[in-house]
Amino acid sequence: MKTLTTTTGEQRVTLHGLTWQQYQQILNALPQTRAAHLIFDCGTLEITMPLEEHEFASELIGLFLRILVVETGLRLRSLRSTTLWRPDLKRGAEPDNAYYIYHQPQVAGRSIDLSIDPPPDLVIEVDMTHTDIDKNQLYAALGVPELWRYNGREWQIFQLWDGCYQGCDRSPLFPWVPKECLYRFLAEAKMDEVEAEKNWRRWVQEQRP
Repeated sequence: MKTLTTTTGEQRVTLHGLTWQQYQQILNALPQTRAAHLIFDCGTLEITMPLEEHEFASELIGLFLRILVVETGLRLRSLRSTTLWRPDLKRGAEPDNAYYIYHQPQVAGRSIDLSIDPPPDLVIEVDMTHTDIDKNQLYAALGVPELWRYNGREWQIFQLWDGCYQGCDRSPLFPWVPKECLYRFLAEAKMDEVEAEKNWRRWVQEQRP
């Protein structure tokens, strides 16, 4: 069965009842430079074509995170939308952004293999429309310690605890940063991205522990 959802933020096509082999065939048939993101969860394949609102949020939240990491002296390995797959779990995902921060030294300078490497420390998902995939369950199964989700209005933060995600008021990675900071940053960036970046970097420099 196929379903189609479209908004100004993204277009989604969902296919149900696929095998892992069929998912792999579709994945391999698509060009490496494609804009669409694929996510597969135990038979359900969702293909998302990001549009303007989605791409704006994804890019700017990534910048928000990068400034936090750089200005607090941490390390970073960015995966962007690299496919994270676990054939043994019949799950594969291409998040909007994924990062190694504390585990960066373990994966520096080489390709990631989730059969032997730890999962990313943080995954960011932007969903402007309804998704048929339970992304919390999927990323919990992959063992991702922290998940950020943004729907154009609300920034949700989840921490993995005993195999399930628990909602948090602040990021466990950056507990000194209130949610209002992202909302303010995105609002300023809609008017002037350069000024928003300068203001956010200045705030982090002044407030970092």
